[in-house]
Parts: sequence; structure tokens; C-alpha cells
Amino acid sequence: MGEDEMPPLWRKSSFSQSGDCVEWIYSEALVHVRNSKDPSGHALEFTHSEWQAFISGVKSGEADLNVEDI
Repeated sequence: MGEDEMPPLWRKSSFSQSGDCVEWIYSEALVHVRNSKDPSGHALEFTHSEWQAFISGVKSGEADLNVEDI
């Protein structure tokens, strides 16, 4: 990284207030997701299309918790 380049910034949901959060960052080919409490730990990697499918499912309610499913 050159002197003028800023390190990439991890993003976290504005709804995240309890500290139990995930963070994500976009690279050219992948989206990286990690536990915000363990930033040096392992990050999951998804293609952009995988990430978009996940986000679309969340927005449509597919990821909503159902007590009967637990």
C-alpha cells in the first residue's frame, strides 16, 4: 500500500448496538465477513453475487427467526 492510500474500512450495520456484530468489506472479487469482536480472526469470503443473493433474502424476510424453527 502506498503512502497516499488509505487502508480499506470494514463496515458494520447501523442497527448493531449490542456489540454482537459482523463486519464486511468489499474487495474487487469478494465480500469478506468477520466477527467484529475478533477482527484478527478468520473472515468468511463470498462472491459479489453470493452476497447479493444473501442480502436479497434478508430483505425479503427469508432470514427472519421463527421460534418454532429453533
